[in-house]
Amino acid sequence: MRIVRYRDERSTYLGMLKGEKVAIITMDDGTPFSCFIDLMKAAYDNDIELTEFVRNRIEERDFSYHDLYESKTNSLTLLSPIDPPEVWGCGITYKSSRSAREFETKTKGLYDLVYEAERPEIFFKATASRCVGPNQEICIRGDSKWTVPEAELAFILGPEEEVVGFTVGNDVSARDIEGENPLYLPQAKIYRGCCALGPTIVTVDEVGKEPDLEVECKIYREGELVFKGSTRTSKMKRRIEELRSYLCRFNPVPVGTVCLTGTGIVPPDDFALRDGDLVEITIEKIGTLRNPVKQL
Repeated sequence: MRIVRYRDERSTYLGMLKGEKVAIITMDDGTPFSCFIDLMKAAYDNDIELTEFVRNRIEERDFSYHDLYESKTNSLTLLSPIDPPEVWGCGITYKSSRSAREFETKTKGLYDLVYEAERPEIFFKATASRCVGPNQEICIRGDSKWTVPEAELAFILGPEEEVVGFTVGNDVSARDIEGENPLYLPQAKIYRGCCALGPTIVTVDEVGKEPDLEVECKIYREGELVFKGSTRTSKMKRRIEELRSYLCRFNPVPVGTVCLTGTGIVPPDDFALRDGDLVEITIEKIGTLRNPVKQL
């Protein structure tokens, strides 16, 4: 099941996607759900698995599907599928990321130790106010000259810290700031417009608990493709359950927390995002997240 969030001139909606058709998910009184976290909590409170709860909401009301993109006169806006109270990131989960971090910091051996260690690298990334959704601007810090996108599979945690679904994440990072000193990692990672999420949430029953999905990143500059890379989530050294377990270990995270699982796509060392670029990240079965770039 794929879940999408959007708004029109009247309200904000959660919908279940079927192709490009969408059916609105409603509460008992017919009011549309507008928050994915509220939807998860309602399913939990009713002791019903999320996908079954959603299907019941739609079938009971016999809602027909409508085309999310059909009308040229409507004012539908696709939103981030979730406003996460917290976003966490995981580093050095792919070999290519290990090599890139070693190059940018000129620190030999440190990232090999992290890659091989039992404990993964997990860091705080963002709050909802620092996140953007589809077609919104991701940002380059005003004090960075070497910022890149990081295309990542992201998982969402439910009321019992279980993985309920996945979305596309862009862990925008200032490589030059982290390169000055690894202790500057928070400043390289956490700032306005540093994280993009969307366009849909795909539930675990659709892709499995340890999904093997193709990830692709494209960057356009003045309409021209200037970078393209791809990988598969099966190339991650760490398993989803391993990352989830360490994130939640002695660390009570709120419902709706999002965790980015690391990137296996690294642009060339001489490449940096520029104002006006367009970043497209596609993950199989989830969709394509598009974001223009703004220089702060």
